[in-house]
Amino acid sequence: MTMSAENLAATFASCPVPQARFDRILLGHGSGGQLTADLVRRLFLPAFDSDVLSALEDQATLRLQGSAGGPRIAFTTDSFVVKPIFFPGGDIGKLAVHGTVNDLAVGGARPMFLSAAFILEEGLPLTDLQRIAASMRQACADDGVALVTADTKVVDRGKGDQLFITTAGIGLVPDGVALSISAARPGDRILLSGTIGDHGIAIMSVREGIDFETVLESDCASLANLTRVMLEVCSSIRCMRDPTRGGVASALNELALASKVGVKLDEAAIPVRLEVRGACELLGIDPLHVANEGKLIAVVPPAEADRLLQAMRSHPLGCNASVIGEVVADHAGMVVMRSVVGGERVVTMPAGEQLPRIC
Repeated sequence: MTMSAENLAATFASCPVPQARFDRILLGHGSGGQLTADLVRRLFLPAFDSDVLSALEDQATLRLQGSAGGPRIAFTTDSFVVKPIFFPGGDIGKLAVHGTVNDLAVGGARPMFLSAAFILEEGLPLTDLQRIAASMRQACADDGVALVTADTKVVDRGKGDQLFITTAGIGLVPDGVALSISAARPGDRILLSGTIGDHGIAIMSVREGIDFETVLESDCASLANLTRVMLEVCSSIRCMRDPTRGGVASALNELALASKVGVKLDEAAIPVRLEVRGACELLGIDPLHVANEGKLIAVVPPAEADRLLQAMRSHPLGCNASVIGEVVADHAGMVVMRSVVGGERVVTMPAGEQLPRIC
């Protein structure tokens, strides 16, 4: 049985939500979900009055003052606190480079330069740090970027959980490229580049000792080459987003709110590995809430969807791409999914921190 837009809105309004205001930071404030969004909107946006920041893109797209006809740059920053620092398919260094590059790439930019600040805990083995530095060097080479400035600090034993990394990235935005999370329009199709939840469940499998019949690895990878291919084939892409913390659910809720539209998903079209689905059922987690580190969502006019999908599937990182839903005029600001059994449910942002310290 399906629900009307009015019934869906009433259901959403009656659902319990986490307390919005706290006098202390909780783990949930780092989830990429509802508490994170509340913290940003209630505290940081009023504190730093900026139209660019208020757009809440994955990167800031800027022109240098006095260069009205000059190139645009994309600028992003990120921090990485993953636990453990080595995990199936990667490590904190590889994650830091690719994660920063991906925030630039989904804005249509060509990533060029990175910075990194290392917060080291006293007692961290130098061999581990050397291994991470080598991993970052390889990731930079793979992504075609240069790490051009860095900083190092050390904190007392027991105060830093081995290693934290903070990065910043700069890229060039080609002429004619103007992607925005606020650009979605009713009728647009929503494309996903591949299976969801691989990164978050790979991390959890290590922490919780979950064994799979096959090796499940993080999807940690650079999206820069895939986004270039996509933009070469389809210049009318409205928006791209990499669904990291908070997963696909958070990314699409942010899009629905920013564009003042509704989103309707088809659960049967969303690719999820059997191992990930089984682990999510075991842990009581929605795969749509689980972080990814090598996947993207793209919003495109309906006439371009098939062509873009074929281009994505021709790339190694998009071989499992699919059209997972569409943008609608109904239930603006909400994401609704048609389930495999035929009903519909509202897809919300994660309410708290289900998978702490995953990126």
